[in-house]
Amino acid sequence: MGKRLAQRTYYGKALTELAKERADIVVLDADLAGSTKTSEFKKVAPERFIEVGIAEQNMIGIASGLAASGKTVFASTFAVFATGRCWEQIRLSVAYSKMNVKIVATHCGISVGADGASHQALEDMAIMRALPNMVVISPADAYEAYAAVMAIADYKGPCYMRMGRSDFPTIMPEDVKFTIGKATVLREGEDVTLIGTGQMVSSCMDAADILSEEGITADVINMSTIKPLDTDAIARSVGRTGCVVTAEEHSIIGGLGSAVAEYLSEDLNAPLTRIGTRDKFGESGEVDILLKEYGLTAEDIVAAAKKSISKKREGEQ
Repeated sequence: MGKRLAQRTYYGKALTELAKERADIVVLDADLAGSTKTSEFKKVAPERFIEVGIAEQNMIGIASGLAASGKTVFASTFAVFATGRCWEQIRLSVAYSKMNVKIVATHCGISVGADGASHQALEDMAIMRALPNMVVISPADAYEAYAAVMAIADYKGPCYMRMGRSDFPTIMPEDVKFTIGKATVLREGEDVTLIGTGQMVSSCMDAADILSEEGITADVINMSTIKPLDTDAIARSVGRTGCVVTAEEHSIIGGLGSAVAEYLSEDLNAPLTRIGTRDKFGESGEVDILLKEYGLTAEDIVAAAKKSISKKREGEQ
């Protein structure tokens, strides 16, 4: 594992570079520029930064209008507000209209910590993934967050990208290249496929280390694009290992686990165990305690891997 860095810091760095390189980039924020790091863009291009205040629906409307006039628009706030508070505006003004708006949200998942259930987005991928025309991205670390911002800036159409609040380990190379819709195999094994997204990718790597000590080898896949899902990568891996674990800092309903389950049920016959929050809201607490309480640790992934392997063996008998 590499340095512990916050994804939102590298979002700010990417916006700064885009401000210098492209005159079509406009950034909007809803009263949280210091936390989302869009304030870094404002320092370089204040004339192309719009602070809308606590008015998320209005932010999406403005973003759509700017995109209709030819701008590439980034709109940011915390994930619970970026997806939940203005979903209708996103649905009609961005997704239905196929506008070139990038909704980039921070403070996703249970690791928001002490802010509690009101600020811990555990449903955002589900509600954005359900929208036609919407790309959904959850980068593995700060370096991939930077690369993903650059990639979605070049992509013509609606995108949603989620990031965490806290510093967590970097696992991708600093010069990582990001391609929308393409997963990355970080480790190869024969016994089980571990598919992680966001912060849980590093936990999958830790789990693979633990499993290897017991003679169990794991494929580890960084599924940083949830939609479109890289089904080819899943098929190649599962064809070798025969069983799967998904891991996400999100509800198991509607996110990565659901996306993989949908694919497996239609195209492959392989047992799946999902790691994520289980149909419940978060609560206030220290991050490490919450991750353990909600079953989002490397040890939980290890247990899930053994469960999937056991199911596979039962099916072989």
